[in-house]
Amino acid sequence: MKILVVSPSYWPATDLGGPIFSLHALNKMLVKKSVDVTVYTTDIRLKGKVASNREAIVDGVKVTYFSFSPFFEFLGPTGWQFSVPMRKALEKNIKDFELVYILSVWNYPVIMAASVCRRFNKPYVISPRGLLCPWPFERKFFKKWVYYKLLAEKCIRKADAIHYTSSDEREKSHERLGLGNKVILVPNGIDLHEFNSLPLKNELVIKYPALKDKRVILFLGRINPKKGIDILIKAFSMLSKKRKDLRLVITGKDEEGYKSRIVRLIRKLRLQDKVIFTDMLLGREKLKVYAGSDIFVLASHSENFGMSAIEAMASGLAVVISDNVGIYRDVEENDAGIIAKTSAKSIYNGIMKLLEDEGLRKKISQNGKSFVREFYSIDKVADKMIEELEGILRVSR
Repeated sequence: MKILVVSPSYWPATDLGGPIFSLHALNKMLVKKSVDVTVYTTDIRLKGKVASNREAIVDGVKVTYFSFSPFFEFLGPTGWQFSVPMRKALEKNIKDFELVYILSVWNYPVIMAASVCRRFNKPYVISPRGLLCPWPFERKFFKKWVYYKLLAEKCIRKADAIHYTSSDEREKSHERLGLGNKVILVPNGIDLHEFNSLPLKNELVIKYPALKDKRVILFLGRINPKKGIDILIKAFSMLSKKRKDLRLVITGKDEEGYKSRIVRLIRKLRLQDKVIFTDMLLGREKLKVYAGSDIFVLASHSENFGMSAIEAMASGLAVVISDNVGIYRDVEENDAGIIAKTSAKSIYNGIMKLLEDEGLRKKISQNGKSFVREFYSIDKVADKMIEELEGILRVSR
């Protein structure tokens, strides 16, 4: 099988979020399973770090980072990514691929790739990665609704299939918008080998001595309004009044200056000496923060999947996640975490339950590790994706 993946951004532009990690992990595994994968993307956040407009091999995956026009930066932090070189390459080479997999919604590469596929009668799959869910869709609603009606809707409805990473995302997107496409329901996956040999717990304390003899509550992800970090901080403030042995670690990249608002809230609640910020961490440094923490919390308002929660479970952390995190039903059914509402009181109750009941915390930790190994191994996820894509090709032939 020979597929083309079109994505507005790609590895190693890691500061642009979870899909960067999950898509590259999937592509690497597909290549290992003898699928011929080519990626067309832009050089956003990578100018000067990658060669533009020519193919490179990235961890075994063929990737071309195309240059794009900066004229549309006013549309958002990543602009519209209008790329003439990408369009020309796709029109020239689309005949060489059996199927096109398109990630995202609100940018030029998606609209362009879908229209070229229709023109050349090439089957394609769109993966919105949560961007059609109500919370992100309703932010700047008028602008997005006009864009959806004028450009995106046709591309989405004409797709041979829509790929969702959780049943929650499918319900909030596919069913809410009345889409009739075939649904591919395949989760994100992680390479479990990375979590087989974690750093020692005290390695995080060596780097941050203020964590010595403390219970560490961790958030890891992008620092933006969607993630519910303000709710976590309010819950942590309530916890700190009950217990003096707690510290909160916030790990991630600031987006759109949102960190400054979080810092103001921390000062208002007088938590400055109890909250530690780190920048985004990768590789061994990320594993250190997982290994050195006690409880992971994701209080998101909207999350199509929840990659960091899966990684935390793979690391043996007990997790508290909101019922807006895409995997929450599966977590609940497998008793692999505590599910809370997106409110400070509910998050507080979830964390306190784990702090006060050591047996429950160990049980949740063990269940979480088993849960991830059963359902989210990248090897199993890739097999499922191959099966789904081959099914589309059989129908289209």
